[in-house]
Amino acid sequence: MILNREQIMKVLPHRDPFLFLDEVTEMTPGISAKAFWRVTGDEAFFAGHFPGMPVLPGVIIIEALAQTGAVSLLSMPGNENKTGFMTGVEKARIRRKVLPGDVLRLEAALTKIKMGFGFAECAAYVGETLAATATVSFAVG
Repeated sequence: MILNREQIMKVLPHRDPFLFLDEVTEMTPGISAKAFWRVTGDEAFFAGHFPGMPVLPGVIIIEALAQTGAVSLLSMPGNENKTGFMTGVEKARIRRKVLPGDVLRLEAALTKIKMGFGFAECAAYVGETLAATATVSFAVG
């Protein structure tokens, strides 16, 4: 399943300036999702992170990974029009700088779904280089 930005907004409640997915290129509801975010450098947080040396904040990378997992979780039958709330982040590692002009490839594999909670193993890449990893958990409400 492929989703453009408009279709992503039908699944996720996020909107600009906090929607970080440009397109979902692969998705199996309840199993996994792959998405892309083209980091333009025009994002507001670059003005302060860091002036004269813009670097994408690691917490924003983790949020983009969580949005990728949430697309798969919220696309499951019965989860339509619900919201995924991030409840935890474990084993987060930022492995390289992400700079304006980079394209992040975001991957999330759901490892467990139980009683309104989901868990995903996530990774972000720039090209073929691993940029970040994390285990993210969600509550569906």
